[in-house]
Amino acid sequence: MPEETQLLERFQDGDSRALSELYDRYSGAIYATLLRMCSDRDLANDALQETFISIWQNRERYDPDKGRFYTWAYRIGRNKMLNFLRNSPDLIQNEDLGVYEDKVSADAPNVDLPQLQGALATLEPHHQRALELVYFSGLTHQQAHQEMEVPLGTFKSYVRQALKALRKAYGETTVIALMLMDKMM
Repeated sequence: MPEETQLLERFQDGDSRALSELYDRYSGAIYATLLRMCSDRDLANDALQETFISIWQNRERYDPDKGRFYTWAYRIGRNKMLNFLRNSPDLIQNEDLGVYEDKVSADAPNVDLPQLQGALATLEPHHQRALELVYFSGLTHQQAHQEMEVPLGTFKSYVRQALKALRKAYGETTVIALMLMDKMM
């Protein structure tokens, strides 16, 4: 990589053409990372621009002995995006989320926890585990099937079979209560 070493030396000496070449090489990968972080093209573009401004302004801080240029640039970009997201007005809490206010909907059915626990106890162990992972641990089906070390289709059938068994044995209300449990806990 003597070519990149020379490019980085020119960059650190203040050669703006070297910055342009580094931008051409690395901006796509950094932009993709920023876009994954925020899912907003405009915000990702702004963060990318701010990233390369910071890279240029702090070029004397880059030390090739400590790591690759891309890693250094990536970290600057990541930190810029985190700062953008932290300063976003969408993160400001606008409603009172007092701990004493009952947030449960009036339409939600009354949950008989002993009945629900009894209903769950009658299920096969793998069905119990599947429901526990999805409804009580908050995992997605993708995460939960990996946790149980079974194929995704098998895991989904565990959930369907468990809900079907609960509906049959204890009625629709218990199943609805089970689905609402993760909202209340």
